[in-house]
Amino acid sequence: MALPYSVEIYTPRRLFFSNSVEALVITIVDGEICVYANHTMFTAPVKCCALKLKDLKGDWKTAFVSDGIIEVKRSKTILLVDSAEWPEEIDYERVLHSKKDAEEILSGAAFHFERIAALQKIQRAEVRLKVYAAAKK
Repeated sequence: MALPYSVEIYTPRRLFFSNSVEALVITIVDGEICVYANHTMFTAPVKCCALKLKDLKGDWKTAFVSDGIIEVKRSKTILLVDSAEWPEEIDYERVLHSKKDAEEILSGAAFHFERIAALQKIQRAEVRLKVYAAAKK
């Protein structure tokens, strides 16, 4: 059993998660990383991804997180993200509608910034759908 350590996940609207865990798996700009207690300290940008948390019972929980930043300290990890949702909080129909809207914007985008924004919206929708589908299995 891995040593427990504290994880706090904040969005602009709420404290999404605050508890001790054995491990945290997240995607940063350099790729996917797994953080355990006593991990080397670092700060890095976080990419939109399916966050995985291993609780003290050894069970893995998955949540959607958007872009943000992670700070890993010796005994605590803090994650600041634009949004975070547990699978049961994801509105499936809203996500499908959002993805469809972004695809329409992408198909008619005249400017580079419009393409980038639409692609990011599609990516967020696809990650949410992945997290939602994984919870239904």
